[in-house]
Amino acid sequence: MNTPTSLRDLEHHDAFIERHIGPDDAEIAQMLRVVGHDSLESMTDAIVPGSIKSAAPLALPKAITEEEALAKIRAIADKNQVFRSFIGQGYYGTLTPNVILRNILENPAWYTAYTPYQAEISQGRMEALINFQTMCADLTGMEIANASLLDEATAAAEAMTLAKRSCKSKSNVFFVSSGVHPQTLEVVRTRAEPLGIELMVGADSDAAGTEAFGVLLQYPDTFGSINDYQAIADAVHARGGLVAVATDLLALTLIAAPGEWGADIVVGNTQRFGVPFGNGGPHAAFMACRDAYKRSMPGRLIGVSIDTEGKAAYRLTLQTREQHIRREKATSNICTAQVLLAVMASMYAVYHGPKGLTRIARRTHRLAAILAAALRQAGVAVGKDFFDTLHVTGIDAAALHAKAAAARINLRRIDDGSVGISLDESTSRADVIALAGLFGAGIADVDALDAATADALPAALVRKSAFLTHPVFNSHHSEHELLRYMRALADKDLAMDRTMIPLGSCTMKLNATAEMIPITWPEFADIHPLAPAAQTQGYKELIDGLEAMLVECTGYDAVSLQPNSGAQGEYAGLLAIRAYHRSRGDTHRDICLIPESAHGTNPASAHLCGMTVVVTKCDANGNVDVEDIRRAAEKYSDRLAALMITYPSTHGVFEEDIVAICEIVHAHGGQVYTDGANMNALVGVAKPGKWGSDVSHLNLHKTFCIPHGGGGPGVGPCAVKSHLAPFLPKKLGEDSATGMVSAASFGSASILPISWMYITMMGQQGLRKATQVALLNANYIAKRLQAHYPTLYTGRNGLVAHECILDLRPLKDATGIGAEDVAKRLIDFGFHAPTLSFPVSGTLMVEPTESESRIELDRFIDAMIQIRDEIRAIEEGKLDREDNPLKNAPHTATMVSGSEWAHAYPRELAAFPLASLKLQKYWPPVARVDNVYGDKNIMCACIPVDAYKEEAEA
Repeated sequence: MNTPTSLRDLEHHDAFIERHIGPDDAEIAQMLRVVGHDSLESMTDAIVPGSIKSAAPLALPKAITEEEALAKIRAIADKNQVFRSFIGQGYYGTLTPNVILRNILENPAWYTAYTPYQAEISQGRMEALINFQTMCADLTGMEIANASLLDEATAAAEAMTLAKRSCKSKSNVFFVSSGVHPQTLEVVRTRAEPLGIELMVGADSDAAGTEAFGVLLQYPDTFGSINDYQAIADAVHARGGLVAVATDLLALTLIAAPGEWGADIVVGNTQRFGVPFGNGGPHAAFMACRDAYKRSMPGRLIGVSIDTEGKAAYRLTLQTREQHIRREKATSNICTAQVLLAVMASMYAVYHGPKGLTRIARRTHRLAAILAAALRQAGVAVGKDFFDTLHVTGIDAAALHAKAAAARINLRRIDDGSVGISLDESTSRADVIALAGLFGAGIADVDALDAATADALPAALVRKSAFLTHPVFNSHHSEHELLRYMRALADKDLAMDRTMIPLGSCTMKLNATAEMIPITWPEFADIHPLAPAAQTQGYKELIDGLEAMLVECTGYDAVSLQPNSGAQGEYAGLLAIRAYHRSRGDTHRDICLIPESAHGTNPASAHLCGMTVVVTKCDANGNVDVEDIRRAAEKYSDRLAALMITYPSTHGVFEEDIVAICEIVHAHGGQVYTDGANMNALVGVAKPGKWGSDVSHLNLHKTFCIPHGGGGPGVGPCAVKSHLAPFLPKKLGEDSATGMVSAASFGSASILPISWMYITMMGQQGLRKATQVALLNANYIAKRLQAHYPTLYTGRNGLVAHECILDLRPLKDATGIGAEDVAKRLIDFGFHAPTLSFPVSGTLMVEPTESESRIELDRFIDAMIQIRDEIRAIEEGKLDREDNPLKNAPHTATMVSGSEWAHAYPRELAAFPLASLKLQKYWPPVARVDNVYGDKNIMCACIPVDAYKEEAEA
């Protein structure tokens, strides 16, 4: 007789844990037998050193259902008040086209994609990014633009360092106009100080006479004025300096492009191209510059190459510029872009086209001109020569703000008692009438006032040049056409909605729909980052709650959510260490020890903080060489600032000596920075803050489920022990020993609900089980593949952590088949490649995460075994060493369906190496991309239509 199922058992299976974790309990039991353990607990004990294991469970609530969590966060969201915000200062109201909202932002084909390091399966998102680059270059009048940066303020800071290393001037002064946005000045100031750059802030009129290696101007400036900077640019160039300009792309549809009057570097934010306020982010910034600086430009750059069939193909170009290659010699630590938001902004431009963008800009400007005319008629002083922002002076600002608040309107508060009013695409006639009414100015007839009011654009700076002339910006203006275009691009790519992405150190896990839902709610999306605190009580509760959750998960004492990428989190953590030492008079502490296996951002971040990097060794088993750390700590005892270490290691093992390593560093006066990239192996099992670490950054876009979005957005909170808490990044308007690292006080605030939902739904038991299953899945793959590909490094009891490194180097020696060939062949099986040749050249690093089911793991394992059989056939002479399915992978539909087949192996082996692929098959849009050709023939803008014609004729 069956025992009745209890209500408690039934309710347990409604919990989110069962949705997030891929294998069910029966599959977990089967997989544990393969690994050699009878329970998750015994396996965890065998992997994790006892010296670091948490004795108590996480002090978090129990798991709840999706519906319960959504109800809780709805109650939090309702505590925010959505006023009409005309604050401006770099953030503007916008109307997200619904077709883009539904089919980009809310579409997992776009938001679950990874950084396009594997070009063949990323052609769709890279075409969208080429559109973004072309859009930014066209509107700014520059020759080249990158594929997005984190925000306008950090882009301006990057412009400063680009100018420093590219100019002819020997000066160490960087001049910043007092007309730049306040948050931009704060971030530039933060970045300049550790690098020893002298910042000079002054009026625009002082720029021409200052001996500086570069100047930063705002165009239009933060108060709305459109100034003619031609003479300043000429004067700066005459002294060997460079001109950087922060600008507004919508304004540039009407006013002369900075490249037309002498700018060398142009930065800005694309937020108003369809991306909501979001309390400050995420938003895609950009950098455009002269062609001469392309090899020094920070961030990612999409270029055009060809594949083995001679077809045009996109790829990440000039990667030798990137921090993960240059390491301590890097000029930037940028790792994350803002791809998802850049795609949204580019599609906004594609949808509206040049005429539509100009129409939006002209309407915005006309409303601003009408409002200015009404205010002047009422005797109110308003600035002249503006695009969308009015600077109102000579008024009782306090009374005006009180009156505006009563009408649920936000205006900009300026320190001198004046007021700013920024209009935008979402502004209506009724808004203009209401705004005028706040000043006692009545508008009887908007059309009559419009007819009587001239534009406020300076005649000498009216734009005359064309922009966005490429057909892509002139072909998709109906919703039907844009929908099909976006679908066509998505179909070219592999993202998490189609397949597991087994990248090591990148943690590509489920981004659950319930986690994503709140980010588009107006109560989160439509909050200006400078809205009064009384209107953002919901955000405060959310942020305070998430910070407390992360404190509990990590064992630290305080968290800052300001860093909007992992690299920014590293930078913030090292700045905190630097400020701590200086507060104690230890200004001489400047040595940062970094193991040779570390992520490339680590040495780059240390360099940006003014530290000197000393690389320490790893032993033959992939562990950090403790004795080498000891020797280095002793040698540099008086100068030791920090050790940066990744745990579990980048080699995928829990090292036994982590506590001893922390003690060595502390004994010599240093601080321990633990890179949180691998936190997915620790949550609920061990806490860095409890084993001796002083600071970590966390990747919310990895461990805590914010999706990667094709290479951003990211959030990289900085978590610290109490002695470092006073040195976390400050918020705008605060005084602090450490400045701001991102433009908004809470970074990419609008996506924080994702991580809040994840932790809330998983609860204490779910988070621990997720970690354990992540360990299990990695060890299951390693065990199943050990007869085919040896695992390079293992930890205690022959087990790995949450990822394993498969060693293909012996196969390369025997057959000529390398890790890249295996990576490309996996595309024919419908898989994204694992991490290629990092941290060890010639290897593949696999991280399956807890979200992958046993079915998906076995599908990957079957593919890897079949590939090994193909390599074996080369070893045995059954397949040709040069002409084989690995060397020619990936195979496109065009290749295998052509009238001729010139290869020695069958078409069927090329196309359908496993029978299951006949039921469901991904076809890559291009064959293997030629990287060398792309770097020798650099083109980083939309492909001319003629090129497609030539390709068709060929």
